[in-house]
Amino acid sequence: MFKDFFNVPFPEVNNPSFTFIDLFAGIGGFRIALQSLGGLCVFSSEWDAQAQRTYFANFGDMPFGDITLESTKAYIPQKFDVLCAGFPCQPFSISGKQKGFEDTRGTLFFDVCQIIQDHQPKVVFLENVKHLVHHDGGNTLNVILSKLKDLGYNVAWKVLNGLDYGVPQNRERIIIIGCKEKLFDFSALHSQPHPLLKDILDKEGDFEFLDPSEYTILSETKMQPHSGLIFAGYRNKTIRKVGVRPGTEHLSRVHKQPNRIYSVNGIHPTLPSQESSGRFFILTEDNKVRKLTINECWRLMGFPDKYKKISAIGQQYRQIGNSVCVKMIEAIAKEIKTQLLNL
Repeated sequence: MFKDFFNVPFPEVNNPSFTFIDLFAGIGGFRIALQSLGGLCVFSSEWDAQAQRTYFANFGDMPFGDITLESTKAYIPQKFDVLCAGFPCQPFSISGKQKGFEDTRGTLFFDVCQIIQDHQPKVVFLENVKHLVHHDGGNTLNVILSKLKDLGYNVAWKVLNGLDYGVPQNRERIIIIGCKEKLFDFSALHSQPHPLLKDILDKEGDFEFLDPSEYTILSETKMQPHSGLIFAGYRNKTIRKVGVRPGTEHLSRVHKQPNRIYSVNGIHPTLPSQESSGRFFILTEDNKVRKLTINECWRLMGFPDKYKKISAIGQQYRQIGNSVCVKMIEAIAKEIKTQLLNL
């Protein structure tokens, strides 16, 4: 729809080896990854107008809108190989009651199930926040897995971290893979060494530095062994003092990301979608504190530098936080192609 074959950084591939659809497409993280492996996107859907425009600028394809509408679903081709969806996780209305589609009715996952049932793709490739594992005491995940199995799929899932696939960001997400013929083997995934935060920073630019009076750097810092984070200090913001024990004042700031400062000799925590001001502060190697630039945030998600960023800055931060980690999706898609599509 509305194809623009000129001046897009990620045009359709010639002679594709497989086809896929891109549901809840956002700004195209799934699409970049699967196109790089020879996939052809035959349908995309995204309700947010700003994300739609960004998607169009990069792929020459305007996503359809509300996927809950039958008029939108009618444009999905009958046959395609892979269904991709970073679907939102709303509360399920009758979680765990074993009532077929009624368990998911009223949620967007119901629409995913409906599309799967109608089109029977070879592979279902889903991504969601790590919290899905624990949502409603685990009932929500159990319903999702049960519905996919009811639809005839062998289902495997695992929580993966973008940190293990070449980006210096601690970003854990649950991945669910369904296949008609085989069970996906997560152990076959090839992890990649990640750079440090300092390795992906802009070399020059109009950086936004904090005055030394605006922050406190800890006298001793150390890398957290599992995440790779180095919590270096905090901004001197007014905080709640009632009930805070003497000597632990800075700990109140640890739980408020806009107040945290991390060393560039480690990695960065998860970029959230709620932080539209981009208040992500880093301690540089010359002991100055500045905000991450918007381009640095895009790199933390694994987006290539040629990706077109056309939205206002606040919208870009929101789009980044809502996106998938491109390099992690690509690593998974490579194994889907080998294990499940036999390509």
